[in-house]
Amino acid sequence: MQIHEVFDGVATAFEVIGVLAMIVGFVVAFIVAGRRALQRDSSAFTVLRNALGGAILLGLEILVAADLIRTITSKPSLTDVGVLAIIVLLRTVLSMSIQIEVEGALPWRRALRSGATVMAQAVSAETDAKRAGSAS
Repeated sequence: MQIHEVFDGVATAFEVIGVLAMIVGFVVAFIVAGRRALQRDSSAFTVLRNALGGAILLGLEILVAADLIRTITSKPSLTDVGVLAIIVLLRTVLSMSIQIEVEGALPWRRALRSGATVMAQAVSAETDAKRAGSAS
């Protein structure tokens, strides 16, 4: 097996992980928001939006890494580099717009947070709400 085949497999694994991160994130987002909705919590929609945004951000970050691995380890032509540049640009713009939507602020006006951080905060907020509900 040549090294190119190994890195192609690694890039494919990153792509699968990126898609799985989005799918798992979507499931977690709906579970967390559903629990909030069942408790008649008015923040259920906000939690759903934030968690979905975080899942998409996390998946996009991993997919960009897969594209970079695939391009760097192949014999890139000028066309391949151009296509990669367009893909990374589109994913970056999409990530920034989702981040602005989720956080309500421009990324350079606020510390940049990864998709994993956004997801963790949404789940943490759910856990805190659950503890507060059981304490009363």
